[in-house]
Amino acid sequence: MTTATRTARHPSTLATLWRSTVGKKAVMAVTGLVMLLYLVAHMLGNLKVFSGPDDINGYAAWLRTIGQPFLGHEWFLWIARTALLASVVLHGVSAYQLSRRDLAARPSKYVHRRRRASYATRTMRWGGVILALFIVWHVLDLTTLTVNPAAEEGHPYQNIVASFGRWYVDVFYIVAMLALGFHIRHGFWSAAQTLGANNARRDRVLKLTANGLALVLTAGFLSVPVAVMTGVVK
Repeated sequence: MTTATRTARHPSTLATLWRSTVGKKAVMAVTGLVMLLYLVAHMLGNLKVFSGPDDINGYAAWLRTIGQPFLGHEWFLWIARTALLASVVLHGVSAYQLSRRDLAARPSKYVHRRRRASYATRTMRWGGVILALFIVWHVLDLTTLTVNPAAEEGHPYQNIVASFGRWYVDVFYIVAMLALGFHIRHGFWSAAQTLGANNARRDRVLKLTANGLALVLTAGFLSVPVAVMTGVVK
């Protein structure tokens, strides 16, 4: 028997894990936590806009020098972006495949008994779609500066003010951040269950943590466009 034949008959442990429902849920949980850590760091960075242009522009410049001289200019940023992109793709693919499996396995006569679960699933599904569209826009707006008409390379403060000076961007951002809050609230709790972190004594703490994280992150992200709209940041 050749190696190729043995490999074909006996898939690797990672392949077996990926094909299983438990494995996909574990991938969603781990990648979700990676994205959550990124969101916390990103929100804290965004809040520097309240300290003025020198602070946030200096912070943006510092991000491009992390790891030097061992790493080259912007290497850390590209490593982080690659890891984040991989997490987003794996998270999205796992969510889609689990959703298809759930729909295929659900008898129609039991739909009315799963109303609450279906509501949570729909919220996560449509929230995920909104966030995916928002990520594409956000990158084009404040990273590549493609759709920001008043963009200045290397001046994130000015770019933020220019971006949130457009009402339709504010509306899209607010809707996306509300979707993010719901996504974090439900996703954190689901991840805790998948990773086995919950039990009768910890459930209350985990639910409070999920609610707190969702509230803090949503409020933190929304504070920036609101500040621009009200003239606090200009």
